[in-house]
Amino acid sequence: MWWGGRGQSFNIAPQKAEPDMGLSGPKSVQRTGMLESRSCQLGSHLASGCLPGEQILAWAPGVRKGLEPELPGTLICTNLRVTFQPCGWQRSQETPLSSEYDFVLVNIGRLEAVSGLSRVQLLRPGSPLKFTPEEILIHGRDFRLLRVAFEAGGLEPQAFQVTMAIVRARAQSSQAQQYAGISLSKAGQSSGSRKPPVPLLETSEDWETERKKQGAGGWRVSPVNERFDVATSLPRYFWVPKRTLDSEVRRAFGHFHQGRGPRLSWHHPGGSDLLRCGGFYTASDPNKEDIRAVESMLQAGHSDIVLVDTVDELPSLTDVQLAHLKLRALCLPDSSAAEEKWLSALEGTRWLDYVRSCLRKASDISVLVTSRVRSVVLQERGDRDFNGLLSSLVQLLSAPEARTLLGFQSLVQREWVAAGHPFLTRLGVTGASEEAPVFLLFLDCVWQLLQQFPAEFEFSEFFLLALHDSARVPDTLTFLRDTPWERGKQSGQGTPNSLLGTPLTHSCLSGTGIYATTVNRYYNSITLAMTRNTAQIPGSLDSSQTSWFLDPPVLCGSSPEGL
Repeated sequence: MWWGGRGQSFNIAPQKAEPDMGLSGPKSVQRTGMLESRSCQLGSHLASGCLPGEQILAWAPGVRKGLEPELPGTLICTNLRVTFQPCGWQRSQETPLSSEYDFVLVNIGRLEAVSGLSRVQLLRPGSPLKFTPEEILIHGRDFRLLRVAFEAGGLEPQAFQVTMAIVRARAQSSQAQQYAGISLSKAGQSSGSRKPPVPLLETSEDWETERKKQGAGGWRVSPVNERFDVATSLPRYFWVPKRTLDSEVRRAFGHFHQGRGPRLSWHHPGGSDLLRCGGFYTASDPNKEDIRAVESMLQAGHSDIVLVDTVDELPSLTDVQLAHLKLRALCLPDSSAAEEKWLSALEGTRWLDYVRSCLRKASDISVLVTSRVRSVVLQERGDRDFNGLLSSLVQLLSAPEARTLLGFQSLVQREWVAAGHPFLTRLGVTGASEEAPVFLLFLDCVWQLLQQFPAEFEFSEFFLLALHDSARVPDTLTFLRDTPWERGKQSGQGTPNSLLGTPLTHSCLSGTGIYATTVNRYYNSITLAMTRNTAQIPGSLDSSQTSWFLDPPVLCGSSPEGL
């Protein structure tokens, strides 16, 4: 089971008072005894929580501040994470990384050491510590802040050691080094060979099952990229027109950026097809046969074709990153924004403007797909960011099935994970300059839809929050790589354990009470039952209706009653 973080509750036993040592021995002996006692307690606490291959680098007793009441405990640095363990807290063996007290090293955005009222040092990877800290502030990339004050009374060396251990561990922050020899998912290990409820799209059988489920009769599963020799960022299998030969697919894809040629993303029950592809190489010189193959794949058997420039009217990756940085600074507990000006500051980040732009464009594309039978092609140069965002939103707007819990998991698996969205790069894990949380922007778009149409989604905001946290706290290989090729290589067997597969079964969650929080109690399943077997999904909301925040897009298969 992978759920954890903010949605999980913890039972923290009251701290037992230490016995008064009186004058029974020297202070040094008393302190040594206390340290040995703490060390034994630390070992027993971590025995069930450490992952195989995880090593403790340093630790120091301290008090977590910023909470009421403050929590005494221990700050621990390992080769994988920084964690704060409150006194008396027992870690769940099923969620070894997913607690509000854990900061995976790659999730640390900023580290600050504090001494006194004015002495603050920003600690970058590899930088020396100029003083013994009284407090340490860990700013997470997921909007969390961990503030720990160290105990005084002769324990300052431990505070210095644990702080420097964190600095050194962050300096060795390459993904390969951090996860070498560490087994990341206990949930995945316990699942055995059970078939996951959501196809991981690693086999041709998975793709064929999904094709039949969508009713895409004019398409077939192509194994042309089975060895990743066409494109390492594409899955092994994808859908191409039934009449197109694999040899034609191979030649045609060679004329597109990173080999990401046109392929089916979603087949609408009414007959339209939604495709996605990368940009066409301007210096490419295709022959007549290649041109005919490309045209045939774009038309997909339709007489009407609409080519949509995905990035038109949408923010750039740089814009998204800048807005996210401003939003994160605004939402941290130590934000300098005045309370009465907070909403104005939120508007100034432009994050909500970008959410609105994505929803508006997805609504326009949804109209193109549903209004008449045609081929709608989403084209983006890299085909790995906004194509996935818009394709996913269009399906959420147009298909009630995608708004179910399993349907949404399947959507994310197909349009983001299998399609090769560069999670590591966009979330800033690799340290590259192309950081931009496009997936988090998508989750925020879905949250806005959920707020406007609460009866149309089977899952709740807690499910979206869990996905957000899991992208930053990698319990499995789902968000640990940039491409399907890298993910399959890391798994060792070519079939990676997925966050969206086995760990999300009803049986895994129902016994803990967590499953109930991921399901939306306002969900109206009647809409899905009425539209599942129809050729044309009926019903829509008037996009001219007003909303507290966004102009609501057209949502097919929904009803305005009760909104």
